[in-house]
Amino acid sequence: MASSYSFLFLHMLVMFSLASIAFSDLSDDFYDDICPQALPTIRRVVEDAVSQERRMGASLLRLHFHDCFVNGCDASILLDQTATIDSEKTARPNNNSARGFEVIDRIKSEVDRVCGRPVVSCADILAVAARDSVVALHGPTWEVELGRRDSTTASRTTANNDIPTPLMDLPALINNFKKQGLDEEDLVALSGAHTLGFAQCSTFRNRIYNEINNIDSTFASQRQANCPRSGGDSNLASLDPTSALFDSKYFSNLVSKKGLLHSDQALFSGGETDELVKAYSTNLRTFSKDFAKSMIKMGNIKLLTGNQGQIRVDCRKVN
Repeated sequence: MASSYSFLFLHMLVMFSLASIAFSDLSDDFYDDICPQALPTIRRVVEDAVSQERRMGASLLRLHFHDCFVNGCDASILLDQTATIDSEKTARPNNNSARGFEVIDRIKSEVDRVCGRPVVSCADILAVAARDSVVALHGPTWEVELGRRDSTTASRTTANNDIPTPLMDLPALINNFKKQGLDEEDLVALSGAHTLGFAQCSTFRNRIYNEINNIDSTFASQRQANCPRSGGDSNLASLDPTSALFDSKYFSNLVSKKGLLHSDQALFSGGETDELVKAYSTNLRTFSKDFAKSMIKMGNIKLLTGNQGQIRVDCRKVN
């Protein structure tokens, strides 16, 4: 019996050590020696892309989010459809919606050029580009832990099942984030990414025509002008009044019942997240700090490190 316990303890110790080694593969200076120009190059391309189209900042941030919620932050969202790859680009949350792939291609090309070879993973590019997009739109910065490797698979089914939808209520959102190891504070802080960008009419039509009790009537009427009961599915509306500026107006909107998506307003609808929404609506510093902390936490979901996965030569294809 004693030997069995000893074996079990030894097995657990080895597994814990392996997990620690995998996590220790991440560091904020991962590329300092092998390619010191990697991060400045990513920042330069992101800043250029955002200066050309302010909406691109939100799109790059969203790519990282949608990547991490599907089997971890492994750049699986970037893979194109092939005979063996079931591309996540065609999943419901991404199809005709996810964008910015050309910017990631450009970053990868520029980084590999300055590094002299493919040493920076597409997963790390997504994580850094998300951070640099937020900074470019006057949001907070944070140290991105680096050393992720790229997947050799994708899963459209998992993307359909695990990426939160605009129709989710608060319990569903809490459970969805909990599945990724994220708590209610992470849910509210990360939902604050909707301080940037736009949503398509098809994602909020039901709210502006049918949700009478939890929506400001003037706000609903204004949105209806560009989102008819039928047709115009891809017509855009901003997720908050300052869609190209990282601020706290997204949360102010929720307090005023002006959340664009049902899943937005669910955060302020008499549930346990109301107080945090109120706090963020009046304190941009607190929101910014918590957003950065939750982005770091999200960026560490189910990583491939060390000898796992690969460093893709082309972010759209498995080597």
